[in-house]
Amino acid sequence: MTLQIHLAPSLDELGEAAANAVLARLHDAMRPGRLPVLGIATGSSPLPLYQALARRRDELPQLRAFALDEYLGLPAGHPESYAEVVRREVVEPLGLDGECIAVPDGAAADPEHAGAEYDAAIAAAGGVDVQILGIGSNGHLAFNEPGSALDSRTRVVQLTESTRQANARFFSSLQEVPTHALTQGLGTIFAARSLVLLAIGASKAQAVAAALQGPVTPEVPASILQLHPDVTVLLADGAGAELSPELLDPELLKSGTV
Repeated sequence: MTLQIHLAPSLDELGEAAANAVLARLHDAMRPGRLPVLGIATGSSPLPLYQALARRRDELPQLRAFALDEYLGLPAGHPESYAEVVRREVVEPLGLDGECIAVPDGAAADPEHAGAEYDAAIAAAGGVDVQILGIGSNGHLAFNEPGSALDSRTRVVQLTESTRQANARFFSSLQEVPTHALTQGLGTIFAARSLVLLAIGASKAQAVAAALQGPVTPEVPASILQLHPDVTVLLADGAGAELSPELLDPELLKSGTV
């Protein structure tokens, strides 16, 4: 296992370090006849990365991308659907080809079948080369809440009240937040060749510590990171406050070797 954990002194430096990690892995994945594949996460934590990649868009190779999740039940074009969020925050700023960006189909008549098709599409693309991740304050990855099977695949999940309340800031009221989503499973995420996780703020410190130095357990979905062979974790604004000091290597961040 290769686990690199870095504390960034600012959000700009967090974004630049994450961009270094993502760009290096995308370029390493380039092969004749196949586009490198990027896994896209939404939420606030990856935003510094996307902003850094937008500044360095000339370094991005042509690629395919797959988003982690999508709400069920939102109408097409809803501003808080993840299809729209990905378009607004990733596709347009990075100058990506929207035809090469996939988001789970939250409007599918049979969402469970759509989940299986999504996994099949990822496999047909050759798998995800580098997956961007955030982490929830309860340790969730994507919409895999505590208790999710570590080998779970893309499927329909019911959102917990804490997750709905956390996401209510994006909607006019809690009642407008969907109750279900279509999400990549932990097994789907784990199949990516490399993982880059970003976390910002002291509110994430307990989840980060549980994920990286606690037991591997479905009760902390992000603890599956401990089993993966290539993980880069970038933390800012107190997100690493509860980690053991020996886990941290600030020199790697300074040298730009992430």
